Amino acid sequence: MAPLTIALPKGRLAEAGLACLARAGYALPANGDIGRRLVLDSPDGRLRLVMAKPSDVPVFVEYGAADLGIAGLDVVREAERDLYEPARLPFGHCRLVLAGRQGREERPLRLERSPKVATKFPHLTEAFFRRRGLAPEIIVMSGSVELAPQIGLADLIVDLVQTGTTLRENGLTELHVVLESQAVLVANRASYRLRAVEVREFIDAVVAAG
Repeated sequence: MAPLTIALPKGRLAEAGLACLARAGYALPANGDIGRRLVLDSPDGRLRLVMAKPSDVPVFVEYGAADLGIAGLDVVREAERDLYEPARLPFGHCRLVLAGRQGREERPLRLERSPKVATKFPHLTEAFFRRRGLAPEIIVMSGSVELAPQIGLADLIVDLVQTGTTLRENGLTELHVVLESQAVLVANRASYRLRAVEVREFIDAVVAAG
């Protein structure tokens, strides 16, 4: 029987995701292999792990290159892919926030007619402002979003934070929470039907392991 293919994000969720699989009773490749190779088979042949860029995990799962995946809820919501989300997992907690220069919190957001907003999350940002009847100019960035207000590129930013330290160090403060995020388990809809027993077993084991 072919192994289940699981897409895991490289970066901040990788270690926690692998630890969760280990707690669920799945044998993992040797630590030396993880980080060097992008596709790894578990020693017992039950899983094939695909180590992917976080934003690619929903793509791999939607198109069936992976049966299941672990991703941040922020990434899943931003991607707007056709996925089944069987469970949220108790790690990877962070929040997507709107932030601006310290002192700006005194100015109501409704007074901003068309603010410039720098972000890596254009879809979530647009939806947040649209719900408030505002039409921002969204500047999509892939690097350090916190720089944008300092160099006059944008008035506000939307970015992920955990403790808020990076914002404070760059003279920024949280204004609104756009999304509370955490790790989420996603599944390919066809795999969920056609490999129901294996997929359900995996989901139950991972959820129980936490």
